[in-house]
Amino acid sequence: MAGTRLTPQRETELYGAVLDLLREVGYDALTMDAIATCARSSKATLYRQWGSKPVLVARAMRHSKPDQSHHVDTGSLRGDLHAMTALTDESQMERDSALMRALFHAVHDNPDLRQALRDVVVEPETSGLKTLLRRAVDRGEIAADHPALPFVLHMLVGAFVARQLIEDRSVDRAFLVAYLDAVVLPALGV
Repeated sequence: MAGTRLTPQRETELYGAVLDLLREVGYDALTMDAIATCARSSKATLYRQWGSKPVLVARAMRHSKPDQSHHVDTGSLRGDLHAMTALTDESQMERDSALMRALFHAVHDNPDLRQALRDVVVEPETSGLKTLLRRAVDRGEIAADHPALPFVLHMLVGAFVARQLIEDRSVDRAFLVAYLDAVVLPALGV
Protein backbone atom coordinates (compact mmCIF):
# COMPACT_ATOMS: atom_id res chain seq x y z
CA MET A 1 0.00 0.00 0.00
CA ALA A 2 1.13 3.45 -0.81
CA GLY A 3 0.27 6.75 0.86
CA THR A 4 -0.78 7.36 4.43
CA ARG A 5 -1.10 4.16 6.40
CA LEU A 6 -4.48 3.47 7.99
CA THR A 7 -4.63 2.37 11.60
CA PRO A 8 -5.06 -1.38 12.01
CA GLN A 9 -8.53 -0.83 13.48
CA ARG A 10 -9.61 1.37 10.56
CA GLU A 11 -8.16 -1.09 8.06
CA THR A 12 -10.10 -3.95 9.71
CA GLU A 13 -13.33 -1.90 9.56
CA LEU A 14 -12.77 -1.10 5.91
CA TYR A 15 -11.98 -4.70 4.98
CA GLY A 16 -15.09 -5.84 6.85
CA ALA A 17 -17.20 -3.40 4.82
CA VAL A 18 -15.67 -4.69 1.58
CA LEU A 19 -16.41 -8.32 2.45
CA ASP A 20 -19.95 -7.57 3.66
CA LEU A 21 -20.72 -5.79 0.39
CA LEU A 22 -19.08 -8.55 -1.63
CA ARG A 23 -21.27 -11.19 0.03
CA GLU A 24 -24.34 -9.03 -0.46
CA VAL A 25 -23.99 -7.89 -4.08
CA GLY A 26 -21.26 -10.06 -5.66
CA TYR A 27 -18.05 -8.91 -7.26
CA ASP A 28 -19.44 -7.47 -10.48
CA ALA A 29 -21.91 -5.19 -8.69
CA LEU A 30 -19.35 -4.17 -6.07
CA THR A 31 -18.16 -0.62 -6.77
CA MET A 32 -15.52 1.56 -5.21
CA ASP A 33 -18.27 4.17 -4.68
CA ALA A 34 -20.34 1.67 -2.68
CA ILE A 35 -17.30 0.61 -0.67
CA ALA A 36 -16.43 4.25 0.06
CA THR A 37 -19.98 4.96 1.24
CA CYS A 38 -20.26 1.82 3.36
CA ALA A 39 -16.80 2.29 4.86
CA ARG A 40 -17.24 6.03 5.40
CA SER A 41 -14.18 6.74 3.31
CA SER A 42 -13.41 8.57 0.10
CA LYS A 43 -12.97 6.80 -3.20
CA ALA A 44 -9.68 8.67 -3.61
CA THR A 45 -8.42 7.16 -0.35
CA LEU A 46 -9.35 3.67 -1.53
CA TYR A 47 -7.50 4.10 -4.81
CA ARG A 48 -4.51 5.72 -3.09
CA GLN A 49 -4.24 2.88 -0.57
CA TRP A 50 -5.01 -0.13 -2.80
CA GLY A 51 -4.89 1.05 -6.41
CA SER A 52 -7.76 -1.08 -7.68
CA LYS A 53 -10.88 -2.98 -6.71
CA PRO A 54 -9.26 -6.40 -7.34
CA VAL A 55 -6.35 -5.63 -5.00
CA LEU A 56 -8.66 -4.22 -2.32
CA VAL A 57 -10.91 -7.31 -2.47
CA ALA A 58 -7.93 -9.69 -2.34
CA ARG A 59 -6.37 -7.89 0.63
CA ALA A 60 -9.71 -7.84 2.44
CA MET A 61 -10.02 -11.59 1.95
CA ARG A 62 -6.47 -12.18 3.15
CA HIS A 63 -7.01 -9.98 6.18
CA SER A 64 -10.12 -11.94 7.14
CA LYS A 65 -8.21 -15.21 7.19
CA PRO A 66 -4.67 -14.91 8.49
CA ASP A 67 -2.54 -17.95 7.70
CA GLN A 68 -1.95 -19.96 10.84
CA SER A 69 -1.11 -23.24 9.16
CA HIS A 70 2.65 -22.65 9.56
CA HIS A 71 2.12 -22.88 13.34
CA VAL A 72 0.23 -26.18 13.19
CA ASP A 73 2.42 -29.19 13.93
CA THR A 74 0.74 -32.09 15.70
CA GLY A 75 3.24 -34.71 14.55
CA SER A 76 1.01 -36.24 11.87
CA LEU A 77 -0.57 -35.05 8.64
CA ARG A 78 -4.03 -36.16 9.77
CA GLY A 79 -3.60 -34.27 13.03
CA ASP A 80 -2.29 -31.19 11.23
CA LEU A 81 -5.18 -31.11 8.74
CA HIS A 82 -7.75 -31.63 11.50
CA ALA A 83 -6.08 -28.90 13.58
CA MET A 84 -6.30 -26.54 10.61
CA THR A 85 -10.05 -27.11 10.39
CA ALA A 86 -10.33 -26.24 14.07
CA LEU A 87 -8.68 -22.84 13.49
CA THR A 88 -11.79 -21.49 11.78
CA ASP A 89 -15.14 -21.38 13.51
CA GLU A 90 -18.34 -22.56 11.82
CA SER A 91 -19.64 -19.06 11.12
CA GLN A 92 -16.32 -18.13 9.49
CA MET A 93 -16.56 -21.20 7.24
CA GLU A 94 -20.04 -20.07 6.19
CA ARG A 95 -18.75 -16.56 5.46
CA ASP A 96 -15.78 -17.99 3.53
CA SER A 97 -18.13 -20.13 1.44
CA ALA A 98 -20.27 -17.08 0.67
CA LEU A 99 -17.16 -15.20 -0.45
CA MET A 100 -16.06 -18.06 -2.67
CA ARG A 101 -19.52 -18.10 -4.29
CA ALA A 102 -19.35 -14.31 -4.78
CA LEU A 103 -15.99 -14.60 -6.54
CA PHE A 104 -16.47 -17.90 -8.39
CA HIS A 105 -17.60 -16.44 -11.70
CA ALA A 106 -15.79 -13.13 -11.39
CA VAL A 107 -12.33 -14.71 -11.47
CA HIS A 108 -13.05 -16.20 -14.90
CA ASP A 109 -13.93 -12.83 -16.42
CA ASN A 110 -11.47 -10.62 -14.57
CA PRO A 111 -7.76 -11.40 -14.98
CA ASP A 112 -6.79 -8.59 -12.57
CA LEU A 113 -8.92 -10.11 -9.82
CA ARG A 114 -7.60 -13.59 -10.58
CA GLN A 115 -4.00 -12.37 -10.32
CA ALA A 116 -4.64 -10.36 -7.15
CA LEU A 117 -6.28 -13.37 -5.48
CA ARG A 118 -3.41 -15.63 -6.54
CA ASP A 119 -0.81 -13.22 -5.20
CA VAL A 120 -2.51 -12.21 -1.97
CA VAL A 121 -4.69 -15.19 -0.98
CA VAL A 122 -3.87 -18.38 -2.88
CA GLU A 123 -0.07 -18.20 -2.72
CA PRO A 124 0.09 -17.71 1.08
CA GLU A 125 -2.53 -20.46 1.60
CA THR A 126 -0.61 -22.77 -0.73
CA SER A 127 2.59 -21.99 1.15
CA GLY A 128 1.06 -23.04 4.47
CA LEU A 129 -0.36 -26.24 3.03
CA LYS A 130 2.97 -27.04 1.36
CA THR A 131 4.65 -26.67 4.75
CA LEU A 132 2.30 -29.25 6.28
CA LEU A 133 2.77 -31.61 3.36
CA ARG A 134 6.56 -31.20 3.38
CA ARG A 135 6.64 -32.14 7.07
CA ALA A 136 4.52 -35.22 6.29
CA VAL A 137 7.03 -36.20 3.59
CA ASP A 138 9.94 -35.57 5.99
CA ARG A 139 8.24 -37.82 8.60
CA GLY A 140 7.80 -40.55 5.97
CA GLU A 141 4.00 -40.40 5.96
CA ILE A 142 3.89 -39.63 2.22
CA ALA A 143 6.38 -40.42 -0.52
CA ALA A 144 7.91 -37.25 -1.98
CA ASP A 145 6.88 -38.38 -5.45
CA HIS A 146 3.33 -39.44 -4.56
CA PRO A 147 1.15 -38.60 -7.58
CA ALA A 148 -1.68 -37.08 -5.47
CA LEU A 149 0.61 -34.63 -3.66
CA PRO A 150 0.34 -31.80 -6.24
CA PHE A 151 -3.46 -32.04 -6.16
CA VAL A 152 -4.22 -31.60 -2.45
CA LEU A 153 -5.18 -27.94 -2.84
CA HIS A 154 -7.37 -28.84 -5.80
CA MET A 155 -9.13 -31.47 -3.69
CA LEU A 156 -9.75 -29.00 -0.88
CA VAL A 157 -11.08 -26.24 -3.13
CA GLY A 158 -13.21 -28.85 -4.88
CA ALA A 159 -14.85 -29.76 -1.58
CA PHE A 160 -16.07 -26.20 -1.09
CA VAL A 161 -17.37 -25.84 -4.63
CA ALA A 162 -18.91 -29.31 -4.90
CA ARG A 163 -20.80 -29.28 -1.60
CA GLN A 164 -22.57 -26.06 -2.49
CA LEU A 165 -23.32 -27.25 -6.01
CA ILE A 166 -24.43 -30.78 -5.14
CA GLU A 167 -26.10 -30.33 -1.75
CA ASP A 168 -26.81 -26.57 -1.69
CA ARG A 169 -25.01 -26.45 1.65
CA SER A 170 -21.88 -24.71 2.78
CA VAL A 171 -18.90 -26.63 4.07
CA ASP A 172 -18.87 -27.00 7.83
CA ARG A 173 -16.25 -28.52 10.10
CA ALA A 174 -17.91 -31.95 10.26
CA PHE A 175 -18.06 -32.17 6.47
CA LEU A 176 -14.50 -30.98 6.06
CA VAL A 177 -13.10 -33.46 8.61
CA ALA A 178 -15.05 -36.31 6.99
CA TYR A 179 -13.83 -35.20 3.54
CA LEU A 180 -10.23 -35.10 4.73
CA ASP A 181 -10.52 -38.61 6.20
CA ALA A 182 -12.44 -40.14 3.28
CA VAL A 183 -10.87 -38.39 0.29
CA VAL A 184 -7.69 -36.39 0.87
CA LEU A 185 -5.79 -38.66 3.24
CA PRO A 186 -6.61 -41.91 1.38
CA ALA A 187 -5.62 -40.23 -1.90
CA LEU A 188 -2.24 -39.56 -0.29
CA GLY A 189 -1.99 -43.12 1.03
CA VAL A 190 -2.24 -41.97 4.65
